[in-house]
Amino acid sequence: MTRRQSLFGVPLDPLTMDETVQRCLDAVRRGEQIEIGMVNAAKLVNMRRDPLLAEAVAGCDLVLADGQAVVWAGRVLGVRLPERVAGIDLFMRLLAAAEVADIPVYLLGAQEDVLEMMLGQISERFPKLRVAGSRNGYFGDGDQEDIADAIADSEARLLFLGMTSPKKEIFTAGYGKRTGAHVVHGVGGSFDILAGITKRAPLVWQRMGLEWFYRTLQEPRRLGKRYLTTNAAFLLMTVRELIHRTPSAPSANRSY
Repeated sequence: MTRRQSLFGVPLDPLTMDETVQRCLDAVRRGEQIEIGMVNAAKLVNMRRDPLLAEAVAGCDLVLADGQAVVWAGRVLGVRLPERVAGIDLFMRLLAAAEVADIPVYLLGAQEDVLEMMLGQISERFPKLRVAGSRNGYFGDGDQEDIADAIADSEARLLFLGMTSPKKEIFTAGYGKRTGAHVVHGVGGSFDILAGITKRAPLVWQRMGLEWFYRTLQEPRRLGKRYLTTNAAFLLMTVRELIHRTPSAPSANRSY
């Protein structure tokens, strides 16, 4: 078992993508339950402002570095994170693995039309994938229990939540176990990308840690201020943590 690392007081699992996929498949094979938490720069900032979000993420069985900035901050602060495990990439890897192993999946999230478009794309890419059920992500808090029971009745083993934070984290914390799914993975806006509603940044942008900027160019009014604010706050968090961890230099006038 790989020992967890701590970044800004948040426990992180230093796993590669391949190791994460294998951990999920092992959970299905053994009949265990794994709840996955994904953190990027924005979420780490918001976790400091939202105790419920922080508690929900910290309670996950696996907490992974979804953002390249998180990996870079870890290197600066001496926290070993081998690579970014992007939520959408893990989503696609698990869909492919589920098709091969005949593992039923459930897809919860997005608007109804987006969900239908995504299901159409999935059927083309993974024609033998067994989709046990699906539902849009627009529901009230009072509906969560019934939705969890419906997922359990579907006997899905992989559950993907295409919802925004903190809704997906709070649903996972409150009802993840009740769904009976062996793996619960919050994939955020991945449903929109797979449906073709939004475009993902080219690989070179991803490697440079500029995926957030690419998204901002697509939706400047909605995302511009949000990303600039959280990125600045994350940079400040990293600098403060670095200063806190760096031993004070000895005074030039100090006697020994």
